[in-house]
This record gives sequence, C-alpha cells and structure tokens, in this order.
Amino acid sequence: MNSDVLPESVSNLIEEFSKLPSIGPKSAERLVFYLLKHDGNRELGKAAIDLKDGLVRCSTCQNFSTTSTCKLCANPNRNTKLICVVAQPLDIVAIEKTGLYRGRYHVLHGVISPIDGIGPEDIEVESLLNRVEAEQPEEIILATNPNLEGETTALYILRKLQDSPVKITKLAHGLPMGSDVEYADQMTLGRALDNRQAF
Repeated sequence: MNSDVLPESVSNLIEEFSKLPSIGPKSAERLVFYLLKHDGNRELGKAAIDLKDGLVRCSTCQNFSTTSTCKLCANPNRNTKLICVVAQPLDIVAIEKTGLYRGRYHVLHGVISPIDGIGPEDIEVESLLNRVEAEQPEEIILATNPNLEGETTALYILRKLQDSPVKITKLAHGLPMGSDVEYADQMTLGRALDNRQAF
C-alpha cells in the first residue's frame, strides 16, 4: 500500500488485517474502509485487546476456557468414555452444531507439519496420551482434517496408542480429502461422525 496515498494509521491497519488467515490485501482494504465509514470501532478495538484476558486452556481437553475446566468437560451429561480429537477449537464448534456427538474432546492446537517445523512436541499430543492413560476411554475418534498434515497427525497418534486397549476410529470419508472440518456442512459432518471407521 502506497503510504503517500493513505494516512499511516490506515495503511498500518490494512497491513495488519492482511496478515490474518484468508484475508488478502484487497479484503483487508475493504475491511479498513468499512470501519472508517461506520461507528463501533472502539468496541471492536476493545474486544480485540481484551480477547485473551481471562482465557486459559482447559486442564482436561486443552480447549479455550475462562475456568480450569471448560463447560463441556464439566458437563455430567457428556460421555466420558468417548474422546474426539480435533486440530483446532473451531472444529469443536462445527461438530457440536451437528447435535449428534455427546462425548468429550481433545484439542491438539495444530497438526504435525514438518515443512512448517511443527512436530508432535509442538502440539497437544503428549497431554492426549497422558489423558488416555489416566481416563481409560473406550473410544478415541480422530477427527483431524482429511489432508496430508491431518492424516500424518492421525497416524502418529494411532501408532502411539497401538498398544492401548482403546478403540480408535476416524471420521468417515463424508469429508472430502483436502477439506477442513470447520467448513463442513452439518449434514456431511454428521454423516462422517455416524459412519466413523476403525483406524
């Protein structure tokens, strides 16, 4: 963005927005000019600044929470013998929208990606293995995205749990290869959950 054309504050915000996932320079420009034309900027700015205040990771599932145990893990109506392993917290939101899953979750906060320098030690695999040993669940559903990184992560976890008596399943291929769990429609995701397969 040419700093001679726009004020520095506008150029700076466009640059920051363009660093966000799925936001290119053109989208960043549209967002900034929308904010310039409308009220509510202070509320948006305050919400962004306060975003992480009071947030912790749930000691059980590693999802974001305001307490040491998140609402899903604290819910006595959830099936404690069923753990669905997801890459990101947004995947939980997508699965919960189906209304079909009543177990608990484990959030990895990423996937194994050697090209990006992300190994198993950089995500929440160790906490999952410790949890499986402590809780002795009956089934683990590996719900990572059906792409190279997601499959690599699922296979790594499968190998680590191969001597465990726990049943390990994965989402059925209602999800096309290369897609993301968080973007799947409810029907497709529900079908994938219902038709999960042994890994």
